[in-house]
Amino acid sequence: MERSLYDQLGGAAAVDAAVDVFYRKVLADGRINSFFDDVDMDRQILKQKAFLTMVFGGPASYTGKDMRTGHAHLIKRGLNDSHVDAVIELLGASLRELGVAEPLIAKVAAIAESARADVLNR
Repeated sequence: MERSLYDQLGGAAAVDAAVDVFYRKVLADGRINSFFDDVDMDRQILKQKAFLTMVFGGPASYTGKDMRTGHAHLIKRGLNDSHVDAVIELLGASLRELGVAEPLIAKVAAIAESARADVLNR
């Protein structure tokens, strides 16, 4: 049986590190950082860590909103494909910075891409 993506990435420590690096990049990126102006980032980071743990096949503890509901207010603020592209790009860059192998980054990107329609409410 193949190990989960969560385990292949390095478990909780790897997800924690990736999310921390990712949000550092997000908040510095003028393409998308305005979407986080009024966000409690400590809470957001915890939710993202729980969500990614779940979607990567780790121990599920995510209890937040589904993708459509969670991003609906951002659609009203102009969230579009270019913003999703930026998020996927920054996620990949974060994983590269942490030394994650390209095949695993591709798997993460595919998971993120699979959420695009729900995030954009299509």
